[in-house]
Amino acid sequence: MFWRATYLLPLAKASLRWRGYKQTCASLQQRLNASAPPDAGPDDLSARVKQTCRMVGAAQRQSPVKFTCLEESLVLWYLLRGQGIVVRLCVGVRKIDKKFEAHAWVEYGGEALNQPEQLHRHYAAFEQEISELPVEPS
Repeated sequence: MFWRATYLLPLAKASLRWRGYKQTCASLQQRLNASAPPDAGPDDLSARVKQTCRMVGAAQRQSPVKFTCLEESLVLWYLLRGQGIVVRLCVGVRKIDKKFEAHAWVEYGGEALNQPEQLHRHYAAFEQEISELPVEPS
């Protein structure tokens, strides 16, 4: 999982930069839909979620490149969904003074996964759930 995250983080960064959010999401969704059905067996899902989070975090920390919360969250969402684990990609916004800020995170069972100290609670999340990312029409 570490190596997959190490590979996917820069790809997500480049795709978001050159193709934009909508096409990046569509590409990730198509790859999930085209892959073999994931193993969603009853083994300890919580342990798999924690391990995947640790590996994405480790890949991010070990990289000389800095990644945004959106890039990290897209990769985490993709890796977990690829294992058959239902998670939500959340995006929220806030305004401090006159500065607009956005933030992304992944939720599993109502809990934010890739968040230090509940940072996401300071953002107003968009109402629309992004449990399935948008797909470009064919």
